[in-house]
Amino acid sequence: MKETFRLLLGIILVFSLFGLLACPPSEDASKQEKWDIKKQGIENKALDFALEDLNGNKVKLSYYKGQEVLLIFSTTWCPYCRTEIPQLKKLYAKYKEKGLEILNIDIQGSKDKVYAYANKHKLPYKVLLDTDGMVASMYGVRGVPTKVLINKDGTILCVACRSIDIMLDMLFDTPI
Repeated sequence: MKETFRLLLGIILVFSLFGLLACPPSEDASKQEKWDIKKQGIENKALDFALEDLNGNKVKLSYYKGQEVLLIFSTTWCPYCRTEIPQLKKLYAKYKEKGLEILNIDIQGSKDKVYAYANKHKLPYKVLLDTDGMVASMYGVRGVPTKVLINKDGTILCVACRSIDIMLDMLFDTPI
C-alpha cells in the first residue's frame, strides 16, 4: 500500500512539474516583469508615466527630460514619509535652481486627503496622484517611502536611494 501511494505521489509530482514548465507565462505576467524596474536594475531608462497633480493637471515624467528628477513614492498614512519631509524640503530648496525636480507620488490616496496632507506639510514640490497604484507597481515599489533618482538623460541612478543628499551633491558637483 505504501509503495503504491509513493508511486502515485511521484507521478503526480512529475506531471505537476511538467505542467508548470510546459505552460508559458500569461501575458499579464510577462508585462509585469517588463515593467518591474527592480528586475530591470539601475542605469536603465526610467519608464514614462502620466499622472494627475493636485490641480487636476496631467503631468508626465517625460516633461522633465533634461532635468534631474527625484521620484518619492509615499502615502499620507506613512509615518516615515512624514519624517522625511524636512530633509526633502531642504534638498528641494538647495537644488531646484540647479534643475532638480521632485515629484511626490502618492499611492492610492484620495485627492481630498492628499490635498489636505500636502497643504498641512506645505510641500513645495509637485504632488501627483497614483490612484490605482499602477506607477508604483511599474517602479517595483514594495514599501514607502521609496525614492528613485533619475538623471537628465532619463537614466535611473538609484532605486530605494538611501544617501540621496550625497548622491545629489555628487550629481550637481556641490562640495559636501
